Amino acid sequence: MAVAELTLSSKNYSSWSLRGWLLCRLAGLKVVEKTIALDDPENRAELLLLSPSVLVPRLTHEGASVWDTLAIAEYLHELYPNVAMFPADRIARAHCRSVSGEIHSGFSNLRSALPMNLKVRHEKFPIFSGAKADIERIETIWAECIDSYGGPWLFGAEPTVADAMFAPVAQRFITYAVKLSPKAVAYCDTINSWDLMREWIEDARAEPDDMEELEIEF
Repeated sequence: MAVAELTLSSKNYSSWSLRGWLLCRLAGLKVVEKTIALDDPENRAELLLLSPSVLVPRLTHEGASVWDTLAIAEYLHELYPNVAMFPADRIARAHCRSVSGEIHSGFSNLRSALPMNLKVRHEKFPIFSGAKADIERIETIWAECIDSYGGPWLFGAEPTVADAMFAPVAQRFITYAVKLSPKAVAYCDTINSWDLMREWIEDARAEPDDMEELEIEF
C-alpha cells in the first residue's frame, strides 16, 4: 500500500499547511511530509497572499490528490467516519461545517493585517481598523460555540475540524497580543497548549529560512 504524502509549505508562516497537517493528525492518518522550498515562486505567492489559488497543503493518498483544506477534511471524514472529526449530532455537525467554511473563505483583512509567524511575539502591534471587524466576528463565533457545546474546544470536550481551521487564528492572536475577551483568551490557551500545536511550533521554530516580506510591521 502506498504511503500517504502531505505536501506542506513553511511551518512558520503557512496557516493553510498547519490546518492540513492538523486534519491528518486528527484523523490518525500517517503521512510522509514533503516541504516546498521557501524560494519556490508558487510557495512565496501563497505565503504573501498573492495567489488566488492555494494548492498547498496537498494530500496524496491511494491515487487521490486533495489540495483544499476543507476538501481534505471531508476526504478524511469519509475514510475515518468513526474518528469524530465532526460532531456526532446533526445540528452541531452543520454548525461545525458552517464556521469552518466561514474561516476558510473569509477574513481577508485579518490574514493580511496579522500574517502568521510563530517565531515572534509583538506586544504592541498596530491593527488597522479593517481587521477589527474580523476579530470581533471570530470572538463571536468562538463564544457561541463554547456557550453552546461547553468547551474547552469549539464543539465540546474534544477537538474537531473547526479547531483545526481556527488554530492558526488563535496563534495569530497570541503572536500579536490581540486584546480579546476572557473566553477568547481561554480558547487561545487551549489551542496553544494542544500537544499537536506544540509539536508544530517546535518544528516551525527550527526552520532556518526567513521571509523578510513577512517580518515588516505595518
